[in-house]
Amino acid sequence: MGKSIPESILSGERVALARLLTQVENSSPEGRLTLDELFPYTGKAHLIGVTGAPGTGKSSLVNQMALQYRAWANPKQVAIVAVDPSSPFTGGAVLGDRVRMRDLAGDPGIFIRSMASRGSLGGLAQSTAAMVQVFDAAGFEVILIETVGAGQTEVDIARLAHTTLVVEAPGLGDEIQAIKAGILEIADILVINKADLPGVENTERALKGMLGLAHPVEKVFHHHGQAMVMPGREPANASLWVPPILRTIATDGTGVGELMAAIEQHAQHLRQSGDWGRRERARLAAEFEGLLTETLVVQFRAGIPDVRYDEVVDRLIQRTLSPWEAVKELLNRGA
Repeated sequence: MGKSIPESILSGERVALARLLTQVENSSPEGRLTLDELFPYTGKAHLIGVTGAPGTGKSSLVNQMALQYRAWANPKQVAIVAVDPSSPFTGGAVLGDRVRMRDLAGDPGIFIRSMASRGSLGGLAQSTAAMVQVFDAAGFEVILIETVGAGQTEVDIARLAHTTLVVEAPGLGDEIQAIKAGILEIADILVINKADLPGVENTERALKGMLGLAHPVEKVFHHHGQAMVMPGREPANASLWVPPILRTIATDGTGVGELMAAIEQHAQHLRQSGDWGRRERARLAAEFEGLLTETLVVQFRAGIPDVRYDEVVDRLIQRTLSPWEAVKELLNRGA
C-alpha cells in the first residue's frame, strides 16, 4: 500500500510536493484537505520576505542567499516562492525567476516555485500563505518569499514574513516613493543592492534619514536650551530592533555574508524579545480573518437570487440607493 499525500510530503517526496502546490494554488478541495492534515506540522520555518521596486535585483539577491544557506556547515533546506506580476487579461505570469535562478538547479535542498499574483493586493496571491505552509510542513527550514514590488500594497508582505528585507538600488530615484508607500516602515533590514553603481552614498544617506521617520525610537528637542528626549512609538523598556542598512552586489556575492548574519541576528532578536510569537499570532490571525471574510461573502452571496442582487446594483447605478444602504438592505431582508 502506497503512502498518503501527507505522508509523502512529510517524507520529502518532491513529486508529491509539486502536485500538492498546484492543488493549493488552484484552491482545489483535495489541496485544502491535505493542508488541514499538514497544518499541525507547520510553524518551524523562518519566513523571509524580500521586497522592493522592480530593477533592484531581488531575484539575484535571493539566488545568492539560497546558495549561501546551502554552503553552510549545516546546510539549510531552502524553499523559494517567487510571486510574479501577472497579466490582467490572461492571468498568466512572466515566470522569469526560474531562468534567473538557474544556479540553483539540481540541488535537492532547494525548491523554487513561481506563481502568478493574479492581480491580488500587493502582488501576493491569496494562496501564498498556503504554499508557505506546505513548504514548512515538508521540512524546509528557510522560506524566501520574493514579491513583485508593486508599491503601496507591498506592505502585505509584513503579515506573512518573520523577517522582511526591503531592497533598494542606487540611481532609481524611488527612495521618496518607498517612504510614501510605507515600505520602509515594514523593513527589518534595508539592503542597497547594486552597491557598485554611482550614487550609493546618496541612497544610503537618504535611507538613513527616512529610517528615523519610519522607525522613530526617540525624538530630541530643545526647551530653554536643554536637550529633552521624548519617547517614540515603542515602550521605554522594549527591546528595540533598529533596521540596519547593508550594501550588497548580488552578481558577485559581495556583502551577502553580512546580510545573512544580520538575518540570523534578527531571528535571534525575535525569539529573545518574544516578537516571534507575536508576529506568528498576527500572521495567522490575518490569514484566518481573510479566509473567514471570503467564506462568509461566498455563502451570503449564494443565498441571494441573481435577480435580487442585480436589482440592488441597478438602484446603485441610478443613485437611488447608497452602497451602505444596499448592504444594510440585503443583510436585513436577504432574498
